[in-house]
Amino acid sequence: MSLQNHEIKHIKDIIKRKLTDTELQILAAEWSEHCSYKSSKKHLKMLPTTGRSVILEKGYDSGVLDVGDGYVVTVHIESHNHPSAVEPFGGAATGVGGVIRDILSTGTRPIAILDGLRFGDIENDAHARWLFKNVVSGIANYGNCLGIPTIGGEVEFDDCYKGYALVDVAAIGFGKKDKLIKNHASKGDLVVLVGGPTGRDGIGGSQFASDLLEDENRSAVQIPDPFIEKLIIETILEARNEKCINAMKDLGGGGLSCAISEIAESLGVGIELDVDTVHTRESGLLPYEIMISESQERMLVITNKQKLPKLNQICDKFNVTCSVIGHVKNDKMMHVKKSKKTIALLPAEFVARGPLLNRKKTKPKYLLQIQRENKAKKILDYSKIIQELLSCPNIASKHWVFQQYDHEVGIRTVVKPGFDASVLRLDNGKFLSAKIDGNPKHCYIDPRQGAIGCFEEACRNVVCTGANPIGMVDHLQFGNPEDPEIFWTFMESLEGLTDYAKFLRVPCVGGKVSFYNETDFGPIKPTPLIGVLGIVDHTPFLSSTPNDGDYLIIIGNTKNELGGSEYFEYVDKFIGGICPTVDFKNSKINMLTTLSLIKNKLVKSVHDCSKGGFSIALSELSIFGQIGCDIDIEKIPCEKDLSSEQILFSESHSRYLLVIDKKNILNVERFLSKKKISFAVLGKFSGDQINIKRKSQNLVKLRIDLAQKRYFNGLGDLLNNG
Repeated sequence: MSLQNHEIKHIKDIIKRKLTDTELQILAAEWSEHCSYKSSKKHLKMLPTTGRSVILEKGYDSGVLDVGDGYVVTVHIESHNHPSAVEPFGGAATGVGGVIRDILSTGTRPIAILDGLRFGDIENDAHARWLFKNVVSGIANYGNCLGIPTIGGEVEFDDCYKGYALVDVAAIGFGKKDKLIKNHASKGDLVVLVGGPTGRDGIGGSQFASDLLEDENRSAVQIPDPFIEKLIIETILEARNEKCINAMKDLGGGGLSCAISEIAESLGVGIELDVDTVHTRESGLLPYEIMISESQERMLVITNKQKLPKLNQICDKFNVTCSVIGHVKNDKMMHVKKSKKTIALLPAEFVARGPLLNRKKTKPKYLLQIQRENKAKKILDYSKIIQELLSCPNIASKHWVFQQYDHEVGIRTVVKPGFDASVLRLDNGKFLSAKIDGNPKHCYIDPRQGAIGCFEEACRNVVCTGANPIGMVDHLQFGNPEDPEIFWTFMESLEGLTDYAKFLRVPCVGGKVSFYNETDFGPIKPTPLIGVLGIVDHTPFLSSTPNDGDYLIIIGNTKNELGGSEYFEYVDKFIGGICPTVDFKNSKINMLTTLSLIKNKLVKSVHDCSKGGFSIALSELSIFGQIGCDIDIEKIPCEKDLSSEQILFSESHSRYLLVIDKKNILNVERFLSKKKISFAVLGKFSGDQINIKRKSQNLVKLRIDLAQKRYFNGLGDLLNNG
């Protein structure tokens, strides 16, 4: 994507001279949608970004949360969609490397990775299966080589991603508050490039990510090297300990162009660099190629002459290359030289803050039609339907994915991936819960409510581990923002997230916007992915499986909300109907009530209702516990006159399933009655069969061994047998 006409006019109005080729390339990289957020930046300001735990510093690429006792947690989320669609292994691997360096740039050690993945219909599309397998391999290879556990994530398959892949990676860091890098710079400070050599790989990567995916531009895909990254992590952390770093930034989208302009702008200084001093992988690189290359495993460090010898010593210790490529000036300008010749001279702020756009928005015409069609077919064999849903790719166990990840390295992982949220042990005696969630079908039907629902589901999963949500990160992914209908869906999603974040007082501490996610088959569905972090102050809640005689309680209301459900798509082969909505007040009350039950040790296990609805959530409890149950859904709190289909498969939000020991059942009932929330005791766990009835009518009889086979083998069998 080159500079647009209005951008060229803006340049002429401000700079008032003809730009050099290098200057034009620098601006094209930094002003790409990927780097400048020119379609979204002015709107993102509506999100709440401050809070009691939030630490704000100049130039941070990651959110920082104070978790007490002198410790902080850092978090960031990034995507590598276009590169992963072209070269899935390398694209996914470099996506991991990039977000890890965002964490490192604050001076904290990366301790965990989560991923959110989207692919086409792997049941009927061999290319989608190929993309899926290689993306997972790329993430596993990079994370495992670094020794950083991938503790969880989310995978979804939808035909809207045909020929494409969404690869979102979130990273979590941890460290001492007093070890955070306090970005600052003074005249005469030295600019040092630390890490791998600069090459032609990744040239034009940010422009590539800011355009429609029409051609396979493999030259824009970076080359991963996790072993260099591991050495860089240790180098930077030791340099931090030795106080060798005044300021720091990773080299990601836009390469040196963006890193230099953005750090200079944020610190209010100028920077002069010489491209001839940049260590390179090959000879003959043109100046603009050096400036916009997105070669991986590189960090930009600002130090001073007194600290440089120690920094060099540390780099030598870990066999990491470092080059002094420039120095700090007081003029707030970005100077690029080749030897003594100036090839670019631009105000840093001008480069870092490209002109923002006012996009038009229009409500999509398709919405009215799909919301009308909200009637499900009458299905009598619910047992068969539940079996089919348990093995469908969006619901079946994702152990095929996470068994390829080392999720225990570092010995922090207390709750492993595979159920609700994952939990990490922190050095201050507290525990960190983390989860990523999304639902493109809900967001397609109602972008505002769908986005809120993704946020609430991530919160529910964190709450199921006994943690209070303290911060969120979002990754907002859409098609071409130049299309008013697509931009409308973006704005609706953003406004919904803003409203819910403000209500919960859970700040947004980082995020990413990714547009132009389209192929020849059309745009993707609106795909916001929401990551939530939660804190457990003392003992973590370790769920135990149901035993014979344990009771099942449901909290929350079930509504006529089959729209966008797995049931609608898998059984009726259509996406439409009424999307689940979140009642803010009930959502918060149900969260706090569930947390109170956990704190008071009145529950054995907690599981949220999400994809597949009540029937799938119940089945998962029985599958993991290897025990049957006898349940009457007539007791479920719900809207009047709901059908059995609606009760079993509606994906209404704010619902929790609680497993209660028989000795605690009366205390729990009394506790919930005092809270005046919707709940019901539905039955007991026993036997080897899931039995669900409504009054005297038997609806479901499903053997646990058959359900387990469907759930645990569904995804692997599909990938192995095609």
